[in-house]
Amino acid sequence: MTKQELIEKVQKIGDFSKKQAKEIVEGIFESITNSLAKGEEVAIPGFGTFRVVKRPAREARNPRTGEKIRVPAKVVPKFRPAKVLKEAVK
Repeated sequence: MTKQELIEKVQKIGDFSKKQAKEIVEGIFESITNSLAKGEEVAIPGFGTFRVVKRPAREARNPRTGEKIRVPAKVVPKFRPAKVLKEAVK
């Protein structure tokens, strides 16, 4: 499902105009993004939890040359699905 398809589903379910549905979907994504940027966890019961994880610096190898390279530390978003979502996908 693409973002556009999600907007269309929200439009049909909520009987919104296309513009309203787009604003709702984009507002949700923006809220999640802003919370993660602040380092906050976003928990949606029955769906899952978005959180930020710090990955330490590490040493890796270039698969082509075998040369060792240094991968810097970074912060990445992570999603942990809720039990209900896991069972629905089975």
